[in-house]
Amino acid sequence: MIPITGIVITLNEETRIGDCIDSLKMVCDEIIVVDSFSQDDTVRVAEGKGATVLLQKYLGDGPQKAFGAPRASNDWILALDADERLDEDAVAAIRNLSLDDPSVAYSFRRRNFCGNHWVKAAGFYPDEVVRLYNRRTSGYLPKKAHSSVQSPRVESTGAHIRHFTYENLSHWIQRIDQLSTRDAWAMKERGVSPSAFRPAGHALSAMIRKLILKGGLLQGSDGLTVAMTTAFHAYMKYAKLNELHENERQP
Repeated sequence: MIPITGIVITLNEETRIGDCIDSLKMVCDEIIVVDSFSQDDTVRVAEGKGATVLLQKYLGDGPQKAFGAPRASNDWILALDADERLDEDAVAAIRNLSLDDPSVAYSFRRRNFCGNHWVKAAGFYPDEVVRLYNRRTSGYLPKKAHSSVQSPRVESTGAHIRHFTYENLSHWIQRIDQLSTRDAWAMKERGVSPSAFRPAGHALSAMIRKLILKGGLLQGSDGLTVAMTTAFHAYMKYAKLNELHENERQP
């Protein structure tokens, strides 16, 4: 099997990084953790699992995820988030890949969980994401929020990654608060101007997309939950962008 380096970015992930590394070990012969100066035991746990830890102040989603690739020993990179695990079919799929074409990156289907509940509604499944790529031809885009791997060609493995997205509904709301703050910062860095109308406009657009275009209206409580939380996230990131600009204007 062609050697693969697993890369994970972390910030205060002491309870999840160990299982993530164990998952990567099933197909990777090297693991790099890029940590944003965690205040908990993330670094100790990661090093105890045999990972190489690189400390790097958070650069934004894409730049942070790209940071470890040039420092890897292998050209093939498998990127997971700390709350992601390879399913058995993903392990089998990766082991069976020849990896003889560096221009091809490979995508997986994410199964997103809230607690023990698999949320499939309104676009939450199959949630296809590229995770395995060759650094010579591919890599994360330099977007500071919601980055993805750019590659000359992508092939789907059809296999699965388990994504333990939220511990419960309260954690879901907490994550929206955290991510909307990050998104607002990233938009301001890109020069996005404030607007009194964007928060409501983007929230309405998100609601329509999830309820109508993604079928959430016909998918029970999960469909409604995904639509409402997506709309709330959209509203808050643009409201927080307005707040950042307003605070900047304060004397």
